[in-house]
Amino acid sequence: MVLFELLQVGLLGDQSWLSLLIFWVPFIILIFYGQRIQMWTALSQISRDLNKLKLMREKSRKEAIDFVVNFNKTQDNVTEKIDQFLDYFTLLPVDLDPAGIIKKIEHIMNVRDDRVRAEIKRLIPSASDIQDSNVENILEVATALNLIYKVVRHYYLLGKKTMSLYYVVQLQMALPIILQEAEALMGAIDAFKLSQPIGDGIGAMVVGKMMADREKRVIAKDTIISEMEYKGRKLYLIKAEGPGGNVGQPGNAMTRFIEEMGTKVDAIIMIDAALKLEGEKTGEVAEGVGAIIGGIGVDRFKIEEVASKHNIPLYAIAVKQSIVEAISVMKKEIAETMDKATGIINRVIEEKTKEGDRVVIVGVGNTVGISQ
Repeated sequence: MVLFELLQVGLLGDQSWLSLLIFWVPFIILIFYGQRIQMWTALSQISRDLNKLKLMREKSRKEAIDFVVNFNKTQDNVTEKIDQFLDYFTLLPVDLDPAGIIKKIEHIMNVRDDRVRAEIKRLIPSASDIQDSNVENILEVATALNLIYKVVRHYYLLGKKTMSLYYVVQLQMALPIILQEAEALMGAIDAFKLSQPIGDGIGAMVVGKMMADREKRVIAKDTIISEMEYKGRKLYLIKAEGPGGNVGQPGNAMTRFIEEMGTKVDAIIMIDAALKLEGEKTGEVAEGVGAIIGGIGVDRFKIEEVASKHNIPLYAIAVKQSIVEAISVMKKEIAETMDKATGIINRVIEEKTKEGDRVVIVGVGNTVGISQ
C-alpha cells in the first residue's frame, strides 16, 4: 500500500517507469526460467495422461482375468498367469543378412502363437476354439496397453530425470494419438468379449457372405476355402475361419492352393480394411493393385511371391477407416459397404477376366463375430 502511494506521488518515477517494470520483469523471468516453466507444464500434462493409461492398463488386466475366470470358475493361478502374459514378448530374428528372413519370422511367429494357445488351453481346458481365440485377442489387447503404458512411463521418467525438454515435448506431442489408440483398444475388449465384428473384419465379412451356404474346407491353419460360379468363371473364396477372432494364414493358403495343388489361377482379388487419411469419409471404397494385407509381412510376401512366380495379376479393394474404427466394434458406415464392395468385385471379375478363368478372392481381416 505504501509502495502504491509512493508511485502515485511520483517518488519512484512516472507512469512510464511502471510500465517498463511490468513489461521487463516477466520478460527477464521468461529468459531465465521459461524453459523450466515449459518443462513443468509439459510434465504435469504428461503425468495426467499417464494416469489415464495406467487406469486403462489396470482395467484391461481385470477384464482379461474376469473373462478367464468365467470359464475356469476359479481364480487359482489365473492372476499370476495373466500377469505373465502381459509381459510376454517376441524377439524377431536378426536381419543383418536378409536372405531367408521371411521363413525365420514365420517360424518365430508360429512358435509364439502355439505357445500362447497352449497356455490358454491350460488355463481354460473346457473352452471351445472360438472362446480360445477370443481370450487370445483380449490378452493381446491387455498386453498392448501394458506395453504402451510402460513405454510412455519410461520416456516420462527419463525426461523428468534428465530434465531434457526434447524428450518431454516429443512425448507431449505424441500423447493425443497414443491416447486415442489406447481408448480404441479398450473398446476392442468389449467386441472380443461379446464376439462382435470389428472394422478390420470387413474384408472377411464380404467374402463370408459370398460363401454362405456353400461347402467349405480347411486350406491352411484357421483358414478356409469355398467355391462358386460367376458368369462362367470359377471363383475360389478364401478367408479366416470365424466366428472366433482369427486372421488365418492367407499366404500359406495361396501357396498351397497354387503350388502344392497345382491349381491354375488367372487373377487374385483381395479385399481388406485400409487406413483413411484425415478428411476422408469412413466407408469409402477404393480400388488398386497389389497384395492388400497388413500384419508383420509374412503373408504379404508369400502372396506376392506366388503371384509374381506364376504371373498372376493382383487386384486390391480397400474399405477406408481410421485406426480407431478398425479395432472397435464395426460401425454402420463400414458394414453398409458390403454390397458396394461385392459389386466392385463382380465388376473387376467381368472386366479383367474372361469366361473359363479361375479367380481367387481373399477376404482379409479379423473374423471375430464373423461366420461363413
